[in-house]
Amino acid sequence: MSHPVEQQNVTTLKGVGPALAGQLEKLQIHTVQDLLFHMPLRYEDRTRVVAIGSLRPSVAAVFEGVIEHAEVKYGGARGRSRSRRMLLCYLSDGTGAVVLRFFHFSKAQQAQLSPGARLRCFGEPRVGVNKLEVAHPEYRILGDDDVGIVEETLTPVYPKTEKVSQKLLRTLVRQAFQLWEQQTVNDLLPESIGGRYKLPSLAQALRAIHFPVPDCNLAQLQQGRHPAQQRLVVEELLAHQLSLAVVRKQVRLNRARALTVDADSYQQFVASLDFELTQAQQKVIAEILQDLSGDKPMLRLLQGDVGSGKTVVAAFAALAAIHNQVQIAIMAPTEILASQHMVNFVQWFPQQCVLLTGKDKGEARKQKLAQIATGEAPVIIGTHALFQEDVVFHNLAVMVVDEQHRFGVHQRLSLSEKGRFNDTLPHQLIMTATPIPRSLAMTAYADLDYSVIDELPEGRKPVTTVVLPNSRRGEVIARIASACEAGEQAYWVCTLVEESELLQCQAAEETAAALTQELNRLRIGLVHGRMKQQQKDEVVAQFKNREIDLLVATTVIEVGVNVPNASLMVIENAERLGLAQLHQLRGRVGRGNRASACVLMYQPPLSNTGKQRLSILRDTSSGFVIAQKDLELRGPGELLGARQTGLLQMRIADIVRDENWLPVVKQAAQQMLQQNDSAADALIRRWLGEAGRYAEA
Repeated sequence: MSHPVEQQNVTTLKGVGPALAGQLEKLQIHTVQDLLFHMPLRYEDRTRVVAIGSLRPSVAAVFEGVIEHAEVKYGGARGRSRSRRMLLCYLSDGTGAVVLRFFHFSKAQQAQLSPGARLRCFGEPRVGVNKLEVAHPEYRILGDDDVGIVEETLTPVYPKTEKVSQKLLRTLVRQAFQLWEQQTVNDLLPESIGGRYKLPSLAQALRAIHFPVPDCNLAQLQQGRHPAQQRLVVEELLAHQLSLAVVRKQVRLNRARALTVDADSYQQFVASLDFELTQAQQKVIAEILQDLSGDKPMLRLLQGDVGSGKTVVAAFAALAAIHNQVQIAIMAPTEILASQHMVNFVQWFPQQCVLLTGKDKGEARKQKLAQIATGEAPVIIGTHALFQEDVVFHNLAVMVVDEQHRFGVHQRLSLSEKGRFNDTLPHQLIMTATPIPRSLAMTAYADLDYSVIDELPEGRKPVTTVVLPNSRRGEVIARIASACEAGEQAYWVCTLVEESELLQCQAAEETAAALTQELNRLRIGLVHGRMKQQQKDEVVAQFKNREIDLLVATTVIEVGVNVPNASLMVIENAERLGLAQLHQLRGRVGRGNRASACVLMYQPPLSNTGKQRLSILRDTSSGFVIAQKDLELRGPGELLGARQTGLLQMRIADIVRDENWLPVVKQAAQQMLQQNDSAADALIRRWLGEAGRYAEA
């Protein structure tokens, strides 16, 4: 049986052999359909000729005129032998003149481009020495009676590779479209969306995107808001929703052990806490316990701002595990955060916790592995060390993954597999202190239920944020001195633009040495990523015990360090960090009863984005507002981390711009899976290919 046209390999197109097919693969183009969904980056208007006198810098246009003068010049000041040869042609049409500059030209070309030749050109003018210039324009020589044919539609500019030209891509897309139009292609978008929102058909949409007519709304097209593009946006978002819904459906086919907690045990645990739970915490705990009591695996994302009290919520999942004589694994991305969790959980569940990290070696590690394998330790806390082959659980029934976006999907799934017992899988609770805008959560985590702790515990003081240039460093140091002498504690965070951990650590060491000289009456400690874990733990413990006044650190303290007496933080070169990371760091202060402050120091001049970031931090303490702004400034891939699959592959949809469609496609996805499974599968294949995210589960 032959494939439908859109699923046929690109080699079925005229002129596409193995070599060109290999180049197209670099653009993720394998089939005829891939070409149709290879979306233009922008458009050029070649449908009219612009008078040379009307040309504008940086605005590409078609223009024509007669060469008045042509000459070869040599650029640079090193003499003819080592300088660059250029052909300059002075083109005029009576309304103005423009210089055409060619760096690469042949003798034949030079002969063609001689005075009196009439040219039709396309290019982007730049400001030259005396007049506008166009470097290497596309051109054709016109005969005396040749009026020259202009394009009938706007010209798309596609993402390309070095060996695939725009002209070739346009030719292949036109071929693919003509082939595709010859057969009836299923319009997979449900009528509940297409009809209700008056969206064009798929054929109309693709024609309007690849071959837009001159009088179309170009501004809309350039912004991705044209109805034709929005039709494809809806399809793509729907495909992602469907793929995640299939993940969820497949996981729900598995069973989990039902874990219940009786009212007495619940009340006893609540009474043992030395603080009162907020209304938001109580609501989320109820949702989690309800999930755990079912025989389908819990899949829940718990989102809470810095300091909102997610850890104690996870403790109720641990209570359910212990009460039902099964195991819970709590996985953290760093040893500092894992150690912090251990401190808390040991207080709540003495003699029942074990901490496993990469630093565990030899006999100590064997002992811990035995406690895990026999079930002696029902609460297992650890880092990625929990994934290692020699870690065998006795009866893992609950997984808590802290800061999920730092792990990636495959790691979470591999830990889940370790908990497969007969035909059951563990319940999963995913926690993050990086607030994710609802739009992003609905797209990236559509396979998970969604809980939010949107209330801070009573007594948490807001943190005053100040933005200062590095030139005022002396004032900042004086402020630290007075605060620490008054019994407060402070952080000084060193950041570097380089990814090199070695350079970051060196910078922290140098800063600590300089501050020790300037603040010789203070006790100064240092923590960075290249120190052994035991050293880091010892320094953090000294800071907690008030044996250190000022802690100099790299961003390793971003999560997991909880020192209520620390009320002042200085972040050096704050413009180099993203909003979410700055907000996380700021969350280390304001945990006690004192009024707290965070000083964001920057190195002028600031870029526009840098100014926006720092002013947002100064003006708001809401992690949710900050997350939305971060999404707008940096995009979803940055916010979630590059290892998050799916989002970075979006071809046309934009989570910020197209947020209004998310509730619509979420509802449509549910209906489609119930009523038209085959259309859902076809839509997933169309946008995500055979290896869509749904296949990962």
